[in-house]
Amino acid sequence: MALQEGHLYHVYNRGNNREPLFFKPENYLFFLRKFRIYLLPHCDVLAYCLMPNHFHLLIYANSYTIKPVGNHPISRNVFSEGIRNLLSSYTQAINKQEARTGSLFTQNTRFKCLTDTLHKELYSTTCFHYIHQNPMKAQLVSRLEEWPYSSFRDYAGLRKGTLCNQKLSHQFLQVNFNNFYQESYQVITDELVQQIL
Repeated sequence: MALQEGHLYHVYNRGNNREPLFFKPENYLFFLRKFRIYLLPHCDVLAYCLMPNHFHLLIYANSYTIKPVGNHPISRNVFSEGIRNLLSSYTQAINKQEARTGSLFTQNTRFKCLTDTLHKELYSTTCFHYIHQNPMKAQLVSRLEEWPYSSFRDYAGLRKGTLCNQKLSHQFLQVNFNNFYQESYQVITDELVQQIL
């Protein structure tokens, strides 16, 4: 991943052939623990959502994120190495749990820079809400706060999560955090979704 310092990125991946990634509640929590180890030291997370067969992250690339690592022919940074380690260690654990073999995730984690455009505020804020709306759009819940595996509850003040840098979210996103709950339910057009994927 060729990331640039000072930019916001939508990072996402899904299960191979759209197969499940998480088989029981403990799997989501295990993934988040691995996430804290492998990614959190190397970037600022503004939002996340783990879905049964995919995940979404909104990250801010800081000076640690882009730091080169290793002596590889293809340049790697600590963030892409962290993603690789996260997905690899999680896959090993799930393969053991489910008595399966092979890759669990699609080969390439995707990322989209949201701040290299004239519409950076719109795209960044849209992505933030899109990530939180995923469980409701997939009809897994009827209210956003019912899904425990996203950062929505933290921003809504229903949980004191420590994965997200809420201070940076207030700085970079055009979200009215005083009206966060109502604003989170705004309709996002398909045209806007296409710009953040």
